[in-house]
Amino acid sequence: MIDIRGLGYFVAETPDLAEWQRYAEDVLGMMTSSAPGGGLYVKMDERPFRVLVVQGEQRRYVASGWELAGEGAFKDALATLEKAGVGYELAPQALCAQRGMQAIALVTDPSGNRHELGWGHRSDCQPFVSPQGVPRFLTGAMGLGHTVLPSPNFDASVAFFRDVLGFGLSDIFNFRPDPNGPAIRIHFLHCGNERHHSLAIAEYPVPSGCVHVMVEVDSMTEVGRAHDRMVAHKVPLSATLGQHLNDRMISFYMKTPSGFDLEYGCGGLQVDWEHHNTFEFTRVSLWGHDFSAGQKAA
Repeated sequence: MIDIRGLGYFVAETPDLAEWQRYAEDVLGMMTSSAPGGGLYVKMDERPFRVLVVQGEQRRYVASGWELAGEGAFKDALATLEKAGVGYELAPQALCAQRGMQAIALVTDPSGNRHELGWGHRSDCQPFVSPQGVPRFLTGAMGLGHTVLPSPNFDASVAFFRDVLGFGLSDIFNFRPDPNGPAIRIHFLHCGNERHHSLAIAEYPVPSGCVHVMVEVDSMTEVGRAHDRMVAHKVPLSATLGQHLNDRMISFYMKTPSGFDLEYGCGGLQVDWEHHNTFEFTRVSLWGHDFSAGQKAA
């Protein structure tokens, strides 16, 4: 299996880079700069970027950038992909330079989501100074946060992430929009860090290519301030403030300029995996998180 340490970055597409820049700076409280080869870097810690926004005709999520420990882990990953019969492409140097990685393997999962497996991130270690005064985002060894991807080809996707990419199962939610109908499965997955989940896969399609991404700040005060900025800048709300049952994150959801949602939260669980018991939870949140708010806004 592949030794993935965390979600290093993600790539989004938009026809309007200026809109994403305003959203990142004015609402999320992150820094921006021009990316080599075109596009927008969005910075949330000492690295040059954690989000790359590229110009394109669509509003969508493009790829998840997964970070490996080093060159040896990267070579082992290629061998694992070959042994499993999973096709991959080595990224050209221009793409590696834009992503700030030494080498990247491009892989598509059974549900059509693109993954970039890379090693050796490049960083000038310049400080993060939020234009909105956000003290810090919780990143480091835990990666930038988590991503939730549509996986209608669910069983094959579970096997791919478990048996090839090496993710472990944190817990399970069987979503039943119709109490008498079939369950829609959602699995929450962890990799080589303490974050409760760096990835979740959901058994339904999503036009934007992503259900949501999550970023984490260090206090409820910063969540509240971000909520105020969302309202002030008229960003569509996707779900009200609440606290999740499984990872205990206190958060709200809002729409990004690329069409998928972003969860802005604090207080997420950091798990000792040697003592964790996987379980199925039967409600999304302990309180709040009214997702009908997004439908009403639409």
